[in-house]
Formats: sequence, structure tokens, C-alpha cells
Amino acid sequence: MKSTNKTNIAQLGHPILRAIAQPIEKIPSADTQSLINQMMVCVKQAGGVGIAAPQLHINQRVFIICSTPNERYPNAPLIEPTAIINPKILEKSNEMVSDWEGCLSVPAIRGFVPRHKTIKAQYFDSEGNQHIAEFHGFVARIFQHEIDHLDGLTFIDRVISTKDLISESEWYRQFHQKSE
Repeated sequence: MKSTNKTNIAQLGHPILRAIAQPIEKIPSADTQSLINQMMVCVKQAGGVGIAAPQLHINQRVFIICSTPNERYPNAPLIEPTAIINPKILEKSNEMVSDWEGCLSVPAIRGFVPRHKTIKAQYFDSEGNQHIAEFHGFVARIFQHEIDHLDGLTFIDRVISTKDLISESEWYRQFHQKSE
């Protein structure tokens, strides 16, 4: 496996980000656990709130939700880092909420992205236990953003108009500094 630093994150334009990730067959295996550990380290080092295996050049259906307030997302809720394996969205609320998203694979750009406010999903944890859970608000946004990576999409595919894209530095100037 590749070392875990920011330079190893696949960047927009890399073919792995457009591929459909393959299901993980053996969840409680040394390889899967090693991948999860690598992803946990990488997402923390990069200051993300989530990361998907394709972003680390690995075509597997797993992502990490690791929400914690940080420089990129100062108002993020605190959630224990969680591995989400072979996820499926079962239900989506009709209510959509648009908000600014960034991505470790699309540095220096934010997009105003509509997402379902609430989703119900099925997934497996790192021990192979199946879960069905509802996610709301910011965590639902992270889940949808990361599952998009597993389906070969980025947030840029979800913006309604290119007018909904902004440089990260301009986003900080216009929006982040106002909330401090």
C-alpha cells in the first residue's frame, strides 16, 4: 500500500475517481483492516471529514466518516471515525439542502451542492456487522459525498451550475471569516 500523505490522494482527472469501486468480499481480513487503518490516518492528516478508498488509488467500496471541527469545516459535528463498507442508500428524504463542499481530491475549490437532508443507509462495519442507520444534516452530506466517490462521481458533478463553484481562498474570505 502507498504511504499516507496528502500527495498520495488521487486528484481530479485521475481515472480511479471515475471508476465504480468494487465490493469488499472479505471484510474481517488483514488486508481490509490495513486499508481502513491507512484511510483513518490519511483523513486525519489531510484535515478531511471523510475519505473513500478510490481517493487513495484503491478500487474498493469503503469510506471513512471522520467528522470533527477543523480548519476546513469549523462547524462539523464530532463523530468517532467510522469505516463504512459496501454501503447502499436505501431511502432519501425529498427535502434537499444546498451547502458548500470541498474535497481532498479537488483541492482549492468548493461547490454549492444540493444533497438530501436525510438518508437511510445499509452498510457493514470493520468487523463485518451489518447496520441500517439514518443520517441527517452534515453527516448525511458526508455520506452522500463519499458514496459518490465509490460510484465514480465528485461534488463537481452535483453542482447545478458552474456559478456554484468558488475558490477555497475566496470561500474562506466570503463565508468562513464571517462566522468567526
